[in-house]
Amino acid sequence: MNAEAIFYRNTLVEIMDKILGEIETIQKSSRVVAESIAREEPVHVIGPGGHSNMAAEEVLWRAGGLAPINAILDPGTNLIHGAKRSNLIERTPGYALKVLDAYRVGRKPGEVIIIVNAYGVNAMCIDTVLEAKKRKMITIGITSRSFADALPKDHPSRHPSGKNLYQEVDYFLNCHLPYGDAVVEIKGCIQKTGPTSTFCNVFTINLLMIETVKRLMEMRVQPPLWMSANLPGGDEANRSLEEKYIPRIKHLG
Repeated sequence: MNAEAIFYRNTLVEIMDKILGEIETIQKSSRVVAESIAREEPVHVIGPGGHSNMAAEEVLWRAGGLAPINAILDPGTNLIHGAKRSNLIERTPGYALKVLDAYRVGRKPGEVIIIVNAYGVNAMCIDTVLEAKKRKMITIGITSRSFADALPKDHPSRHPSGKNLYQEVDYFLNCHLPYGDAVVEIKGCIQKTGPTSTFCNVFTINLLMIETVKRLMEMRVQPPLWMSANLPGGDEANRSLEEKYIPRIKHLG
């Protein structure tokens, strides 16, 4: 194993340890997620922009994951339709509002939405949280305070208001993204490599899901969890959840 690989591994472990330091806040936010699931209401998850979409995909129809997760996977920001296109759309003010409408988000006060974006500054992020608050939703943000604070206020990736996601949500879960995302230096190479943002986002949201399952058990509510469809009996174990939630979760069918 070479020095760069060891450094990358160690850096990721350090980030995860920092995220674990936020466990009390994660536990507090898990309460509102668990209460939503206990009411049999879907929990909305959106990764507004580029690779942040992977955090929403991570908790959709996932082995050991909760069934009533409404992953908002907008084609406009999905990289499969063009990486630069995604970057341009996530910076477009007002775009998020119609995405929320298309996914029927916030039709009832008290719905929960988890907004995952390690940078937490783009127009789609900020418009999502501001609109969710107008719709009287409960907002949970997975993002990095240190990155948002360090980024210049006039950077073109920012929302016109200059707001930061971590300051606007009801529950802020710090994913501790390092400034610049990539962390590994290669001798003679100008740009660092070894990105970290997906690890930051996915580790944090999976901790939230774990704490939600624990909270449901404390509430004496059996958590509606998926079994791996690749295990013997997986299809049979999942069938009742599929029948219940496919009509209600856009990307589940």
